[in-house]
Amino acid sequence: MSLVKNRNGVELYVKDWGTGRPVVLIHGWPLSADSWDDIALPLANAGFRTIAYDRRGFGRSGQPWDGYNYDTLADDLEDILSTLQLTDVTLVGFSMGGGEVARFLTRYGKNRVRSAALISSVVPYMLKTESNPDGVPQKIFDQMSEGLIEDRPQFFTAFFKDFYGVGVLSKTVSNEWLSWTHSMALQAGLNATVQCARAFATTDFRPDLKSFNLPTLIVHGTNDKTVPIDATARPAARAIRESKLIEYDEAPHGIFASHRVQLIGDLLDFCKI
Repeated sequence: MSLVKNRNGVELYVKDWGTGRPVVLIHGWPLSADSWDDIALPLANAGFRTIAYDRRGFGRSGQPWDGYNYDTLADDLEDILSTLQLTDVTLVGFSMGGGEVARFLTRYGKNRVRSAALISSVVPYMLKTESNPDGVPQKIFDQMSEGLIEDRPQFFTAFFKDFYGVGVLSKTVSNEWLSWTHSMALQAGLNATVQCARAFATTDFRPDLKSFNLPTLIVHGTNDKTVPIDATARPAARAIRESKLIEYDEAPHGIFASHRVQLIGDLLDFCKI
């Protein structure tokens, strides 16, 4: 564990495991680097230097008032890569973290980066508009913000059941896993949680797709109710020339837990290329 200070003095909590070619894991909303542990450990054991960090405002990182937009979040990622002197990196972004990968490639290019992976990612555009009819209506995001502000713990209890696809007849993760994820989400500041939700809901990454001029793995569940596949993974795969799309049939959003073994295998195969 270490703390990296970004260019503005915000401390970012970083886990740095193993040795070898680096893989940087960027967590989703509203989690922390801990959500990657079950993926990071086999990557490190397979001979990769595996790095995961808490986004500003989340986990053990600093909680500044502002900076919860993708330009600044991409700058934070650059500061981590620069401080740790990382090159030949595979960037892996889950959910909201896919947006950081996209914006980083636009702002900084691929000089440090070997390949990229978008896992259940929000790229290219979540919001439903006339030009993006498969997106999520604005009213859904408005209801999310209202629920977070009114009663954040209660909101997350329902949210994570959809996140992992837990229902009366489906038990994709244990009750204990749900409880752990819930507590992880509550480590974040409320302002960061709300502002980042607005960022991933409204940021249009379609112009960033041209920056993916490198090998790109896209993995998404076909039953993802948090980040619908038709608004994200499928159009991203069509637009990114060097991409490979792997669809997990009937899988939910949180495939790092619900389909952990399958995802580990797919990431290892990709990282070894």
